[in-house]
Amino acid sequence: MRMTIFVSCTTAYMKMKRRSGFLKGILKYVTIVVVGIFIFYVIKSSFESEECDLTKIQYVNSEHAERAQKYAEQVLQAECHPSFAKKQMSRLFAEKYSEQMSPFLRKDVNSQTAAFKYELPFGFHKLSEKLKDVLGLLPEHDLPEDIQLKHCKRCVVVGNGGVLRGLELGYALNQFDVVIRLNNAPVQGYTDHVGNKTTIRMTYPEGAPLSEHEYYPNGLFVAVLFKSVDLSWIQAVVKNESLPLWMRWFFWKQVAEKIPVLPKQFRILNPAIIKETALDILQYPEPQPKFWGWDKNVPTIGVTAVVLATHLCDEVSLAGFGYDLSQPNMQLHYYDNLCMAAMYEQKMHNVTTETTFLQKLVKEGVVKDLSGGIFCDFC
Repeated sequence: MRMTIFVSCTTAYMKMKRRSGFLKGILKYVTIVVVGIFIFYVIKSSFESEECDLTKIQYVNSEHAERAQKYAEQVLQAECHPSFAKKQMSRLFAEKYSEQMSPFLRKDVNSQTAAFKYELPFGFHKLSEKLKDVLGLLPEHDLPEDIQLKHCKRCVVVGNGGVLRGLELGYALNQFDVVIRLNNAPVQGYTDHVGNKTTIRMTYPEGAPLSEHEYYPNGLFVAVLFKSVDLSWIQAVVKNESLPLWMRWFFWKQVAEKIPVLPKQFRILNPAIIKETALDILQYPEPQPKFWGWDKNVPTIGVTAVVLATHLCDEVSLAGFGYDLSQPNMQLHYYDNLCMAAMYEQKMHNVTTETTFLQKLVKEGVVKDLSGGIFCDFC
């Protein structure tokens, strides 16, 4: 009898223990989901700003626009000097700038120890196997052959700044050998201002245009990777597959699932470019582990694209750059109704340091500023 009671009590205790463990597991799972949703909306809200009253925005006058157009024409008509940008960057930054760096990842990256020192976006620490699989899908790793064969290549990096609106630089921008566009900045409906030629669309997953009409025929899609799940995303779009539903939770906004370009048009930005930009040239502190998101030691896509352009082309120009925080009612982007005041809420990037860097490049003659938002040579 006592033995029966003991066994019954033991059995009941074990059932309660299993039930308690099960409930703890559910509670832990629910907690993780709730925390994840909270973090998602915190990050999402940081990218949303109040709309601006466009009627208060000051538009560019025709005389200023004519000077900008004439200046762009002068830049295009002047003699092009081979290796000019690289030589000037080496002059300014010495050993901090590597003239021999490969702009895009090659299949032999696993043999380069330095590529795995840091985690993304500065390197591929603990991601060598995944990276190998993705690179196996990409047959090419350089500029198209017709551009490579040019004796002297001119790049223009087209930023998204509202300073472009009204300058009507579209025709001039289309004349450059390499036109680099950033994230989801549209050309449809804005051709007069920004042109439509797109040699490179440079973006991270959340920034990729959702509209198939924003991808230029034969243009390159250059993926900038910030987190490990971005590798899975680029693998999925190259293979024309859908991302698993659970994986979409790791992106702070909807990502494009169809990129209308061939596998030979995909490239992955060499994270050494981001490392060179942030840690060497801008001298940001070494990256520190964070539970979520990015720190201010990560440069913007824009300034990274300018450094990339110096590795790709002989001469480099930029347009659509410059944040004038003293003019809060100025249009922030050329394609929406956000005002400059929205930049006060921006906490991910060190805009002041980047502006100083770009001003140095323009004033030293390393790059040309066609829209005058960083430093105006034609005003």
